[in-house]
Amino acid sequence: MTSPVSERTGARGRTRRAIIDAAAAVLARDRAATLADIAKAAEVGRSTLHRYFHDRDDLLRALVEDSLRGLDRAAADARPHEGPPLEAMRRVVASMVEVGDRLVLLFADPALLEAYGPADTACEGPGDDDYLLDLIRRGQADGVFDPGVSDVWIQNTVWALVYTGCELVDKGVLPRHGVAQMVVRTLENGIAAPAAAGAAAGPPAARANAGQ
Repeated sequence: MTSPVSERTGARGRTRRAIIDAAAAVLARDRAATLADIAKAAEVGRSTLHRYFHDRDDLLRALVEDSLRGLDRAAADARPHEGPPLEAMRRVVASMVEVGDRLVLLFADPALLEAYGPADTACEGPGDDDYLLDLIRRGQADGVFDPGVSDVWIQNTVWALVYTGCELVDKGVLPRHGVAQMVVRTLENGIAAPAAAGAAAGPPAARANAGQ
C-alpha cells in the first residue's frame, strides 16, 4: 500500500501536484469542466488521473485542502507582521495574486467550501485572514490607513480587489504581472489616512499646477 508521504514526493508527488494545479486553473475558469478537461490540462491520461483521485469528489476535496494550505503559505510568506504597514500590505497583495487561481476557485463558489472544506471554513470563507485584520489595525494605529473606515470594510475591500484582479486575468482582460500593482494603487488611494493621501498627491501648489 502506498503511504501518504510517497504520494506527495518523487514522481508520484509531481504528477499529483500537476493534476491539482491543473484542476485549480481549469475550474477557476470553468466550474463545469470535466475530469477529461483537467487531465488534458495536466498532460496526463484520464486513467492516470483516476489512479490518484478515484472520482470528482475525491479530486475536489484534495483541491480545496491544497488551496487552503496554499493561502496560508502565501500569507506567511508575505510576513504581514513585519515592517511598516504599507509595505506589509503590498507584500500581502502580491502574495495573494500569486495564488490567484485558488482565490478565484474558493471565492466564486461558497458551496465548494461547504461541501469539501473543513467545517470551520464553511462560514468564515477561505483561509484564516486574522493576519489581515491585525495588519489593517496596525496601519490605522500608525496613521497610515484611514481610522475612520471600518477595519472589516478594508479587509473585505482587499479581498474583493484581489479577487476582481485575478478574475480579470483569467478572462484575459489583464496581464497577471500588472495585477498586484493595480490592486495596491486602487487600495492605497482608497484607504490611506487623509494626511497620507494628501502627501501622496503632492503639495497643494503642485496639485494646482497639475490641474492646469
